[in-house]
Amino acid sequence: MKEVDVERIEKAVFEILKAIGENPDREGLKDTPSRVSRMYSELLEGMRHEPSDHLNSIFHEKYDEIVLLRDISFYSICEHHLMPFIGKAHLAYLPDGKVLGVSKLARIVDAFARRLQVQERLTDQIADFLMTNLKPKGVAVVLEASHSCMTIRGIKKPGSMMVTSALRGIFKKDSRSRAEVLTLMHVDRK
Repeated sequence: MKEVDVERIEKAVFEILKAIGENPDREGLKDTPSRVSRMYSELLEGMRHEPSDHLNSIFHEKYDEIVLLRDISFYSICEHHLMPFIGKAHLAYLPDGKVLGVSKLARIVDAFARRLQVQERLTDQIADFLMTNLKPKGVAVVLEASHSCMTIRGIKKPGSMMVTSALRGIFKKDSRSRAEVLTLMHVDRK
């Protein structure tokens, strides 16, 4: 995967500072282009990693009930405004002979989230990846996130939360399975 061109980002940030009427050479801003460049490299590190790198902990198990990991903190960068959106991911699957190491679920979320994204695509990517690679009977992904591109700019609605879901397999086809997994995702949450 291509590495981040930190020098190019630094030059661009230097120009942005000049364009907004700032002096990029003043004390408080001298190192800002370098800091911003390192920040983008860190925030968008998922662009240089493959989610499949986290499939090294698949275990064969006869477990045939829902596996759920909820409240996985994540952040991503909105591709429309280059501003962060921050939230929680809830992932569930109904195994068909294979389970994945629990920490790998969180790593898969990060691998997709730490890219330029929109929440809808991020939700689908996680669900499709789990469905393709674990081949479970079903997958359910729900993401809840606050988008700074609408909470601190534009419409300025702090506290608003966007919720997206992606249901695959039995969780999409069977209403009872869907109700069970969505209830488990939100039980005891305040």
